[in-house]
Amino acid sequence: MRVALFLTCVNDTLYPDTGRAVVKLLTRLGVDVDFPMDQTCCGQAHYNTGYRHEAEPLAWHFSDVFRDYEAIVTPSGSCGAMVRELYPRLGERARAEGRGDGLARALAPVVPKTYELTEFLVDVLGVTDVGAYYPHRVTYHPTCHGLRGLGLGDRPRRLLEAVKGLELAELPGAAECCGFGGTFAVKNAAVSAAMGVDKVRDAESTGAEVLCAADNSCLMHIGGTMSRLGSGMRPVHLAEILASTEEEPAL
Repeated sequence: MRVALFLTCVNDTLYPDTGRAVVKLLTRLGVDVDFPMDQTCCGQAHYNTGYRHEAEPLAWHFSDVFRDYEAIVTPSGSCGAMVRELYPRLGERARAEGRGDGLARALAPVVPKTYELTEFLVDVLGVTDVGAYYPHRVTYHPTCHGLRGLGLGDRPRRLLEAVKGLELAELPGAAECCGFGGTFAVKNAAVSAAMGVDKVRDAESTGAEVLCAADNSCLMHIGGTMSRLGSGMRPVHLAEILASTEEEPAL
């Protein structure tokens, strides 16, 4: 199966190890992974800030870059939700404004074959035990876009529960937002920071060494809060845990 890795801006710029982990993991599972070099921002930041028309060229470009792949896999619930939930709205709004159905038709092939990583593993490949090894106590934070937008449900937990050596600790208030929310963290910094502190304190109460999530934007916010609080915990993307093996263990 030939798939494209849609890495996203945050991962490409700040967390390239997550992208490497996705490639390592999927290759181990027999998937042929390509990284289209022409990929750019999906337009989520523009759309969420009210610049809908400015997001449209990025959606067109996404379609041009990814349309020929069997599947598009991303280690980001927020950007995955942008494609799956909001790209159809972009197309419909363009049509409603009398600008034709070209955008809707261009996006139609790529929307249904865009998967967040855990969806692809569980629903498409049909696996939960990916042969991972990670001998640490871990707590899992379900990020908002994955939980509410994509409806990931228990897929990430099922994958974590199958990791050899991993002890999974239940996170109190798991469904509560960490406070990042993209531009929300900039526009409402005090509220965002307070929510981040609540999330870190809940995570610390589990006794876990690692807080895991499937979206590095949220982990960036949580990790920054951990650093400022002097927490002994560390944030780790789910892909990096799943890519870890006894032969090549991750930290």
